[in-house]
Amino acid sequence: MVRIQVKSKHKEDEEELQFLYDCPSTTRIKEIARAVIEISNLQIKINRLALALESGLIQLGDGKGIDSNEAVPLMRALSEAKAYASKDQVLHGRILSPHILRDHIQTIEKQVTVNKAVGLSDLTQLHQRHSGSCTDSELLQEDTTQLLWAGKELMNSKRLCDYVGDNDKTKIMLRLQPSCLSSP
Repeated sequence: MVRIQVKSKHKEDEEELQFLYDCPSTTRIKEIARAVIEISNLQIKINRLALALESGLIQLGDGKGIDSNEAVPLMRALSEAKAYASKDQVLHGRILSPHILRDHIQTIEKQVTVNKAVGLSDLTQLHQRHSGSCTDSELLQEDTTQLLWAGKELMNSKRLCDYVGDNDKTKIMLRLQPSCLSSP
């Protein structure tokens, strides 16, 4: 398996996201792009959901008599999701799974519907609150995102081994870049 460290900076004012991804060297670039863009988008969603909900929890807790025990499951779900989606996973050599990232998002959404303490009666209010910071049009798209390795764009029609050789113990760093951003 080729170990790929993926870095992406979705917007100029955002923190750089990082994660690890493993694949055989014979994998098509198009397949890699699809997988790493999905993982990056899920990281973005978790970070933005956490930001929107944590600020709401802080506001609700400021002298309004909210029982903090009501919000504990939601705070725990947010904390676990943020920790899993964190770039710290790279330091520990842990690969992110899109399935687990989606599970974390579903857990957060479930806790929002169960927990009335956050002031949201259903998921539509959560999505409205969080849509100001994250819309589908702002997420990375396969057709407009470049995969860069060593300053060169990887072409979708090729395989990873065309760039890095057949050694499955190779470690590389890829950068995801929306076409609208200039190269760093």
